[in-house]
Amino acid sequence: MGIDEQQHIPGRTVRALVQRSDQGPKDLTLTTDGLRPTPGPGEYLIRVLAAGINFADVMQTHGTYDGGPQAPYVAGFEAAGEIVAAGPGIETPHQVGTHVVGSGPGAFAQYMIMPAAGVLPVPAGWSDAQALGLVLNWATALAALKPLGEIKSGDVVLVYAAAGGVGQAAVRLARHYGARVVATASPAKHAIVRALGADEVLDSTRPDLAAEILRLTGGVDLVLESVGQATFETSLSVTRPVTGRIVVFGAASGHASLTTRDLIFRHRVQIKGLHIGDLATAAPDLYQSLLLELESLIAVGVYQPGVPQIHALAEGPEVLQQLETGRTSGKYALDPWR
Repeated sequence: MGIDEQQHIPGRTVRALVQRSDQGPKDLTLTTDGLRPTPGPGEYLIRVLAAGINFADVMQTHGTYDGGPQAPYVAGFEAAGEIVAAGPGIETPHQVGTHVVGSGPGAFAQYMIMPAAGVLPVPAGWSDAQALGLVLNWATALAALKPLGEIKSGDVVLVYAAAGGVGQAAVRLARHYGARVVATASPAKHAIVRALGADEVLDSTRPDLAAEILRLTGGVDLVLESVGQATFETSLSVTRPVTGRIVVFGAASGHASLTTRDLIFRHRVQIKGLHIGDLATAAPDLYQSLLLELESLIAVGVYQPGVPQIHALAEGPEVLQQLETGRTSGKYALDPWR
């Protein structure tokens, strides 16, 4: 919802990053006079202690994230923090004071509204910042690998942008489920990706990428496609015919096109689209099963506390510009109180 459409608690101002246009992160503006929103039915009011940064935030600043808010709006999708108020109609409410992680519009602010259905308590012993990624990065990676990607032990899995938030989660999870992982990242980030357990790490910009993947693997069972236009033809070319799967959940380089002729005569592969927010809404039981599995992965130590790089709120525009130009690795976060 737009900043002028929110209900407010009178007299309480908050710091926030407001996007004023669709001209990119440079038009994010730090404001100090926003008014604290009021939770409606099925919603929590969260005191944000850490806000996660994702490539979706970059897309949104350009107006290319379908279904996102229209400028001006408080930016951000992901946060962790403390419940300070609850609206009516929450089926199994968490107590005020509980620290949770979840998603919702307006995360780059000291206070935000978060739909109650999608929140999870911050794991015991973890800080709020360490829990970032749980319901977006890790849930996306898990959904792409298991219910959509149908991963099984012995599969060959190709993970693009493996040094990013979803990419790192995907490499760890794919290895946990017994797959052989071929990953791509810029050369400066190869050591990071190898340390996660990737069997092969390649530069996605190399002109012979498809040929090299085929030489190494003979064909890929599952591709986690987050780059889009720049890599999509390679994804189609290296996926095993008929049985191979491509799960598309991002388009960092722009959107690719595909025709029925391609699927029938050139690339006979299975292609599935994934948007974790839509999955949570359209298939809530499936989403809840993902969250339960993530909790079990935490319990056995596969999913360990995150180590995001935390920046002051005012540094948000610069961090998003770095993310946009590929100068980041891992998870980044903003502290709205700095």
